[in-house]
Amino acid sequence: MDWITGIQRAVDYVEAHITEPIDYEEAAKRAYSSSFHFQRVFSILCGFTLGHYIRMRRLSLAGNELASSDIRVIDAALKYGYDTPESFSRAFTRFHGVSPLQAKQAGASLKSFSPLSVKLVLHGGTTMNYRIETKDAFQIICRKKQISGNEEMTQEVIAPFWQECISDGTIQALCKYIPANDIFSDCIVGASFGRDAGDPEFPYAIGAHYNGMPVTDAGLTVEEIPAHTYAVFPCVGRMPQAIQALYQQICSEFFPSSEYQPCGGTDFEAYPSADVSDPNYACEIWVAVEKK
Repeated sequence: MDWITGIQRAVDYVEAHITEPIDYEEAAKRAYSSSFHFQRVFSILCGFTLGHYIRMRRLSLAGNELASSDIRVIDAALKYGYDTPESFSRAFTRFHGVSPLQAKQAGASLKSFSPLSVKLVLHGGTTMNYRIETKDAFQIICRKKQISGNEEMTQEVIAPFWQECISDGTIQALCKYIPANDIFSDCIVGASFGRDAGDPEFPYAIGAHYNGMPVTDAGLTVEEIPAHTYAVFPCVGRMPQAIQALYQQICSEFFPSSEYQPCGGTDFEAYPSADVSDPNYACEIWVAVEKK
């Protein structure tokens, strides 16, 4: 139940500060999660990003206020987070189909985007394969990318990083550092790190379990991963559809009904090859967890 409560707390925070700059990290804290993990989970569960939700809610509220009060368009623009009346007017017109000035006229047809309400409903009745792995501290070798913890997180931030690492030889270089006792079974992993309180950024990395060899490749670092318990979920199917569907099932079915909840550890996606278009492609999601 803590997982469901956390998501609702995050939504409540956004709604309470909807006319202010939204602190994405603070919203994530309300959901007991990192900004990266929360935004990814939010997008998977809702079908739109947190940033999109905020924009649609603001435009919905702006339409209602313009139609029901004497607020000026320029004041509405500033109140709902737009730097200029022109940018506000463009976004408003795309959303409502009428301009802000037209919205002030009697009988204008406007759209409403309602606030989210997270509820635990009777859902599931499906089988999920998973295992619990408790790992001592270990090392990974990786290439890291710093991502702001307080801006909108979308797949467009991560996918180009993977393409870059494939094309520039980073993936090939990582493979020679994989040990014989690789805990990820010879996979390259995407690692979503937690971060220290007050740090405005957090690292995402593409890497592998490290065998201890001297690092001779530029751009690679060795990172310590603390001891953790992981819920590990096998995923089979064409990417990214299969992994997105599995994340949705993990968040909507596994966590609400299990004794575990996600914690602030490093999460991994373990990929055995680049043939992600194969309908039988098999990979794994490793989520750092703790008991509720």
